[in-house]
Amino acid sequence: MTPKDVLALASKNKVQFVDLKFIDFPGIWQHFAVPVEELQEEVFEEGLGFDGSSIRGWKSINTSDMLVVPDPATAFLDPFPKYPTLSISCNIVDPITKEPYERDPRNIAQKAASYMQSLNVADTAYFGPEAEFFIFDDIRYGQNANSGFYFIDSVEGTWNTGREEGPNLGYKPRHKEGYFPVPPTDSMVDIRSEMCDEMKKIGIYVEREHHEVATAGQAEIDMRFAPLVEMADKLMIFKYVIKNVARRHGKTVTFMPKPLFSDNGSGMHTHQSLWKGGKPLFAGNEYAGLSEMALYYIGGIIKHAAALTALTNPTTNSYKRLVPGFEAPVNLAYSGRNRSAAIRIPMYSASPKAKRVEVRFPDPSCNPYIAFSAMLMAGLDGIENKIHPGEPLDKDIYDLDPEELAGVPAVPASLEDALDALETDHEFLKKGDVFTEDALMAWINYKRNNEVNALRQRPHPHEFFMYYDI
Repeated sequence: MTPKDVLALASKNKVQFVDLKFIDFPGIWQHFAVPVEELQEEVFEEGLGFDGSSIRGWKSINTSDMLVVPDPATAFLDPFPKYPTLSISCNIVDPITKEPYERDPRNIAQKAASYMQSLNVADTAYFGPEAEFFIFDDIRYGQNANSGFYFIDSVEGTWNTGREEGPNLGYKPRHKEGYFPVPPTDSMVDIRSEMCDEMKKIGIYVEREHHEVATAGQAEIDMRFAPLVEMADKLMIFKYVIKNVARRHGKTVTFMPKPLFSDNGSGMHTHQSLWKGGKPLFAGNEYAGLSEMALYYIGGIIKHAAALTALTNPTTNSYKRLVPGFEAPVNLAYSGRNRSAAIRIPMYSASPKAKRVEVRFPDPSCNPYIAFSAMLMAGLDGIENKIHPGEPLDKDIYDLDPEELAGVPAVPASLEDALDALETDHEFLKKGDVFTEDALMAWINYKRNNEVNALRQRPHPHEFFMYYDI
């Protein structure tokens, strides 16, 4: 859409407010709204001012003035506000230099796509994330000097089989038995269908939806793949729609990777492929029908995986999911069909257009603009430097003997280790000025100071069980 198209859309639908959305550094949508009369064509060029000093990881208070510049291609009618509202995603611009802000994640993603094109390797990088999430009925948590707790509840939770519910009807998925049950065990069908319907109205193509493995309402809704920046935009809309539909039903959604002990966490397997001139570049005559380029792309992902996890698995909670021997693929191997490998080559179709790689260690707590860009840059580094990933591993990694497993590298065990890896290995991200040194160091410092150190200072409830009687 052009600015004129956006204004016509607003007029046709009697829009009263325009909601200007942008993403902060860690990956949460921020917004402010203006009356529709404020949205003139020049706003799409000149932007609107706001205070950037209160956005996490951004400007200091002495350089706080910034501009949001709406992207007309992202406009949609927001189905959730009471008053007719048009929602538009924005880029962040420095008001003095008029340059895109180097810490704006959307700017990073746009630079990553442009850098790929400048190499003449491909003109389009397609991404297809499978973001899992939980639909809960209640969440309470707190921490102070002398106490700390969290409490999660769900009508589907297997722990509620004995609860007085007036009456309790049973049909609660057992731990790790929530994959694909029909109703009434799957009690979330209508909610997920409503989520899909709202996305369809906005223009998001949904391919499928289903209950996921865990008890307590774990779910997955899959979108059709799209180019990098567009897909990151859609993933933010996806999260927004899912959370707000859940709220309509008095429920709450989390994309936190590991909210439940003793059951599966939520991952975000991310399908990726490169195309040029409308032709797929990952199909060929190598292993699993891949091209040599695709193998090099995998090689780049594996080489830089430790650093990547600081961006694709960017929370301390992420590493509660990435535990060796459990459901998440932590071992850095690639394979066709084998879901215990960190990188899988889906084999559902023989069509060259379907040939892609699936990176399985990311999770949905990530900032999609940053995570997709980082994976693309790692893959491009693999292509540029012809980094071969070695031999595939078609065995079940969880059944390997210790000697075999010792030769397979693994992702970091904590966010702290991942940040250390990123600090050591990030030159590949700086190519084409995609990630600047300032942006990367700001990310590392923010995560260390606000998340790693914050958790390190607080006792954990289970520590009392283990150590109180020492």
